[in-house]
Amino acid sequence: MSERYRCSFDSVADVYERARPQYAPDALAWIAGELPLRRVLDLAAGTGKLTRQLAALGADVVAVEPGEDMRRVFAEALAGIELHAGSAEAIPLPDGSVDAVTVGQAFHWFRTADALAEIHRVLRPGGGFALLWNADDREDALMAALDAVVEPLRTTHHRRQGQLDEILASPLYRGHEQRDFRHVQELDAEVAVERVSSVSAVAAATSARRERALREVRKLVGAGTVCFPMVTTVVLAHRA
Repeated sequence: MSERYRCSFDSVADVYERARPQYAPDALAWIAGELPLRRVLDLAAGTGKLTRQLAALGADVVAVEPGEDMRRVFAEALAGIELHAGSAEAIPLPDGSVDAVTVGQAFHWFRTADALAEIHRVLRPGGGFALLWNADDREDALMAALDAVVEPLRTTHHRRQGQLDEILASPLYRGHEQRDFRHVQELDAEVAVERVSSVSAVAAATSARRERALREVRKLVGAGTVCFPMVTTVVLAHRA
C-alpha cells in the first residue's frame, strides 16, 4: 500500500475533523454488547471520531495515532483522552493491557499479519476487536455521482476482502462476525466539499487534479444542506 496514500490524511487533519462522519450509533451499541468496553485501545484514532463515541459509552479509551497533525487535532478536541504516537504494527502499550481494540476507517492501511499479532499481544484474555468502515451508499444518486468524480484519482484500492480472508484464517481470533448499519450524515454544502477533499485519493492527488475534481463536487452538492447516506460495516472477533 502506497505510503503517499497511507499518510495523506495528515495533510488534511483539520478538514478531516470538520467534515468526516462518526459511525452509526447502532453499530456502537452492537459492539458494546459484544465486547468488554472497559479499557479500550482506539488504534489509528485520527482526530478521535470513533474515540469520542467510545468515551460516550463509558469506556476508558487510550488512543494511538501515527500522524503528527492528526494527534494535534485530536489533543485539541479530546484533551482528557490518553494519546500516543504509534502504529498498528508497533503498538506502544504493554502486553495484555486492554480489553478491546477498535479501528475506524484504517485497517486497510495496515500490514495485516503484523497488526493482528500486535492487537492480540495487547488484548487481555476475553477481549476482542472491532474494525469499522463507513462507506457511502452508492445506491443514492448523489453518492454515485461523487464516487464517479473521485474514482479516476485512485491509483490504489482498498484490499479489504483479501484482508478479511486473512483475518478469518488467523488462529489468533475466533467468533468472527460482520454486520452493516445504515446512517446519514447531514452537512452544509461547503463542508460536504471538504468531506470529499479529505478522501485519500483526493488529498494525495496533484493540486490541479484535486481542484478540478472539487469543482465538479461543488456543482453536484449545490447549496444548503447535503445528506450523505452511509453504511457502517463492522467486523468483530474475539481473542482466541
